[in-house]
Amino acid sequence: MPLKNTDKTYGWVAIVMHWVSAIVVLGLFFLGLWMSDLDYYHAWYKTAPDIHRSIGVVLIGFTLLRLLWRSVNIKPTELLDSPGWQLTLARVIHGLLYTWFFFMFVSGYLITTAKGQGLEVFNWFVIPALITGVENMEDTAGGVHLGLACGFMCLVFLHAGAALFHHFVKRDNTLRKMLGQTPK
Repeated sequence: MPLKNTDKTYGWVAIVMHWVSAIVVLGLFFLGLWMSDLDYYHAWYKTAPDIHRSIGVVLIGFTLLRLLWRSVNIKPTELLDSPGWQLTLARVIHGLLYTWFFFMFVSGYLITTAKGQGLEVFNWFVIPALITGVENMEDTAGGVHLGLACGFMCLVFLHAGAALFHHFVKRDNTLRKMLGQTPK
């Protein structure tokens, strides 16, 4: 498998970045749901959000690297037998996934920094609070963050469902390209 993308398939860097992102996003979603039900006396009450925030910041950095890698690589050719509306919808969903994720990061940042404290990332560095003193910002940003996370997961399942549809119903190379398999 090549390092970089070819006109027929994705390279191993793009494939690894895709699947690492997918696993981390799912993990963050389920960690976020789990930790939102923790009470003050639970052993993970402080630790789980710290881990969630830190991984989220690392993932946004990883996503920026992924977008950079994507910008300097060719994209495998689209399937010519797919209707134009499907190709357009696929582009829109991909764009929404990246944009939606950015807004989730912003809302998560606003939850953490609402009271003026910085966002600490694995004790490596702190992202300072830039917007403070807004009444109910933590609660509002929290509601937005949860709504965005649930909507994001709908997009993820739509994306995954489309890949499975292409693989099992249309029997084309869409999923095979992202699994590093040689196209048929």
